[in-house]
Amino acid sequence: VQLQASGGGLVQAGDSLRLSCAGAGRTTRSNFMGWFRQAPGKEREFVARIAWRNGIRYYADSVKGRFTISRDGARNTVDLQMNSLKLEDTALYYCAESAWGGTEVADYHTWGQGTQVTVSS
Repeated sequence: VQLQASGGGLVQAGDSLRLSCAGAGRTTRSNFMGWFRQAPGKEREFVARIAWRNGIRYYADSVKGRFTISRDGARNTVDLQMNSLKLEDTALYYCAESAWGGTEVADYHTWGQGTQVTVSS
C-alpha cells in the first residue's frame, strides 16, 4: 500500500489550504489515518487522526478549531482542511496509516512521502 500526499503550497498567514492523501483505508490494518508534520530542525509531530470506520476525529491542541480531517471511503482519500494558517504551521506534512491509532510516530506503520506547506507573513 502506498500513500500519496498532495496539496501543499505557499500561502499567506490567515489563508486556507487543503491537503489530500490518496491510497487510504485499503488494508485490514487501515483502521486509523493520521496527519503529521515536521518543521525544519524539529521532530515529527502529530496533527490529526480519523478512525476509518466511524469517522471519529482527534486533533492536536495546536490545530484544534482550525484544521479538519475527513475521509472518503469511495475515493480512498483522507483530507486535511487547514484554515487560518499561521507561520508556525509551516512544515512538511505527512499522511500515515495505523492499526490502532495513537499520536506517536511509532503508532503508524505506513507513511506517505510528505507535502510541503509554507506559510508566509
